[in-house]
Amino acid sequence: MKVILLALALLVQPSRAGVYRLTQSVPDLGDVRYALSLPDGYNPRQARPLVLALHPGGERFPYYGGAFMEQVVAPGLHDLGAIIVAPDCPTQSWTDSNAERAVLALVRRVMTDYSIDRRRVLITGFSLGGRGTWFMASRHTDLFTASIVMAGAPGNQPLDRLATRPTYVIHSRADDVVPFAQADAAVRELRRLGRVIELEALDGVGHFDMGTYVDPLSRAGAWVADRWK
Repeated sequence: MKVILLALALLVQPSRAGVYRLTQSVPDLGDVRYALSLPDGYNPRQARPLVLALHPGGERFPYYGGAFMEQVVAPGLHDLGAIIVAPDCPTQSWTDSNAERAVLALVRRVMTDYSIDRRRVLITGFSLGGRGTWFMASRHTDLFTASIVMAGAPGNQPLDRLATRPTYVIHSRADDVVPFAQADAAVRELRRLGRVIELEALDGVGHFDMGTYVDPLSRAGAWVADRWK
């Protein structure tokens, strides 16, 4: 019976390049929506990088994470040739324990279903998702091997736990929601601690101008690829 169920699961599992809108059942949380992007030329015999994309706050709608992925993350990180997974946050914040549990369950599912190079697992997010990126990356260094934080503050996370893996921070000096000074101060201190961390400061970009982050995200992706080598 287990063999039959596994065979059926493989039949419905997306296997061609494209974007898919799916759900993952998480105990005590129910179904969590997520979008999955398989890159051009995907071959299950070739291990690919994995990118976890955490969406920002704002007015949410079904597959909000997928919209963020398609508008910002997928074009920005296209050259990585990665599988990208972008969940909808099941709670109000990515730093919530239930959101953390949902994210881990989803990442494990993707790692089971697809050929993933576990040396190349990147987490990224914007604003609310940027803060979630600091949080998740600091707590799961065995899973994420690099992170890209966009317009997100580390919050009250202990500095000595941050950026223990290569970290690229993109933040605008004109951000009037998440002050640039917070990111700048954190990066300076983390450099003092010897962390592998880069800060790209943008000028004249408002907090809600997410589209402006696509080109800097592309540069961040190239930087991460170099660190992975």
